[in-house]
Amino acid sequence: MKLTSLLGNSQKLDGGAMFGNAPKAMWQRWYDCDDLNRIHLQCRCLLVQHEGKNILFETGVGAFFSPEMKDRFGVQEPNHVLLDSLAEHGLAPEDIDIIVLSHMHFDHAGGMLTAYKEGEEPKLVFTNAHVVVSEAAWQRAITPHPRDRASFIPHLNSLLETSGKLHRVQGTRCELLGDAFRFHYSDGHTPGMLLTEIDSEIGAVVFAADLIPGTAWVHVPLSMGYDRYPEILIDEKRRLLADLNAREGKLFFTHDPSIAMGTVDVNEKGKYSVKDTVAAF
Repeated sequence: MKLTSLLGNSQKLDGGAMFGNAPKAMWQRWYDCDDLNRIHLQCRCLLVQHEGKNILFETGVGAFFSPEMKDRFGVQEPNHVLLDSLAEHGLAPEDIDIIVLSHMHFDHAGGMLTAYKEGEEPKLVFTNAHVVVSEAAWQRAITPHPRDRASFIPHLNSLLETSGKLHRVQGTRCELLGDAFRFHYSDGHTPGMLLTEIDSEIGAVVFAADLIPGTAWVHVPLSMGYDRYPEILIDEKRRLLADLNAREGKLFFTHDPSIAMGTVDVNEKGKYSVKDTVAAF
C-alpha cells in the first residue's frame, strides 16, 4: 500500500466562519489572515494505491465555479490543480478506480467536475471511477436544509445518480475497498460524513475531513460556523482523538494550510495536539 498526499485548488475563507466559536484574537495566532480576514486553506486529497487500484479520497473544490462564484468562495487557482498533481505522479483522471467522498459539500466534491467553460455544463472528470459516499450524506445532498443548501452541487448529484457508478454505503465496510479500510461516521458537521480509517504500514490513518479540518481544530472545543451540530461534533471529535491516541493513530488533514498528517498526542492536562507532522508525503 502506498499513500500520497495531493494538493487540489486552494481557497481563502473567512477566519470567523472557520473558527465559529473562537474570537479573532485567538485564531489569528494560529493562521495569518489577509485584509478581508480570510485565512488560506488547502483542499488536500489522499491517493491510496492498493492491490492494483488507485483510490482517491476526495477531489477538493476543483475549478468548476463561474468567475463570480470563484471569487465569492476564494478559490485561488484558475486551473484544476488536482489533475496537475495526479499528472506529477504519472496518473490521468481515467486511471482512478475509486473515489471516496466524506460528504458532498462543494469544497470536497467539486473536483469531480471539469473546469468552468462559459456556456457549457461541467462533466464528470473521473469517468472510470466508482464513487463511494454514505447513504446519509447522499440524502443530505439531494434534500438539503435551507441553512446548507448552498454547500451542494445539484448538477453533480444528477451526474453521479445517472453514472451507474455511485455506491451509497451504510455500514463500516465497503466491498469495493476491502478489509484495509473501515468507516467512522460523524454527524456534527453534516449528517453521515465518512471518516475512512486506513490500515497502513505506518499504522492507522484516519481521513479527518471536516470533523478536524486542520491542526488547530484538534483542540476539542473548537468548531466551525459551518458545522450543523457543534456540540455533537465536539463529542465525536473527543471520542475519535481518544481512540487514535490510544493506538498511536494519525490524522490526515484536508484543509490545513501546511500540514498534511500528524500523530495524535495528548498532554498531562488532557489537551490534544499532533506530533511528528509532515507537510507532504
